[in-house]
Amino acid sequence: MKMRAIAVMAGAALCATLSVPLHAADYPTRSITMVVPYPPGGPTDIVARTLAASMEKTLKQPVVVDNTSGAGGTVGSAKVARSPNDGYWLLLNNIGMATTPSLYRSLAYKPDDFAPIGLVATMPTVIIARKDLPANNLEELLAYIKKDPAKVNYGHSGIGSAAHLCGLLYQSAIKQRVTTIAYKGAAPAMTDIMSGQFDFMCEQTSSTVPFVESGKVKAMAVTSKKRIPQLPDVPTTAESGLAALDIGVWHGVYAPKGTPKEIVDRLSAALAEALRDPNVQKRYAEIGAVIATPEEGQPAPLAKLQQAEAARWAPIIKAAAEYAD
Repeated sequence: MKMRAIAVMAGAALCATLSVPLHAADYPTRSITMVVPYPPGGPTDIVARTLAASMEKTLKQPVVVDNTSGAGGTVGSAKVARSPNDGYWLLLNNIGMATTPSLYRSLAYKPDDFAPIGLVATMPTVIIARKDLPANNLEELLAYIKKDPAKVNYGHSGIGSAAHLCGLLYQSAIKQRVTTIAYKGAAPAMTDIMSGQFDFMCEQTSSTVPFVESGKVKAMAVTSKKRIPQLPDVPTTAESGLAALDIGVWHGVYAPKGTPKEIVDRLSAALAEALRDPNVQKRYAEIGAVIATPEEGQPAPLAKLQQAEAARWAPIIKAAAEYAD
């Protein structure tokens, strides 16, 4: 009887061991949900929908984008962290993966509650100003700020957003503090800066370039290492004497922690295939997104990037004491 019980237990253990690879070999057999923790229409949503449409061709199953927004991206991220680690729940998030642990003193999840799949793309930001601001470049903007910092208004699309982070980094670099105005998203912030309600902001290329081109706002600098094709006459922050103001809004794909390696590898391969898709490359070029290299689009480099970015931003956020909770 005892020997039979041992045999049954051993058989059960063997089945459990074999079940993951067998399941992974068949993966996927149904639709996959890709959670975007921000509202529809924003830069991260555009990146996600373009990617999902391509990945589903490789995976031969629908990849459905689910916008679960709120609390600076933490609501959607927590949703994925709590989801089954079977490969049918994904998170497409941005630089917020590295900054939310510093911005929120109480989080419903930990940074290591996710399994990185790979980096997707990085989007530069553009420092823009209302069209009638008496400054046309970063040098003139600094002179304008120094006259009376408290009267200068910086708008951003919400605590923890790329625009907010860029503003913190800019103020740290110039050693000045201006008045900040937080909006609920890039769209209302862009509407107000175009009507002259505040002075300047920093926002991703997908939100800013069309309005720079139409003359509704003016561009001071781009925060990338090189000038961007969409705004070839706009200098970089390094060219403008602010090399420290180097920020790119990276986007990556994650699964819940504990997702089997075979499934992570399958998803990473599907991501790599999508980034070679001419349709993806064309759409990302239109919004100014720089596609990840094959090496960057792997799990380990994304994990390393996230750790490095977390270490970079933690002291900046702490010094500013601008928390989201």
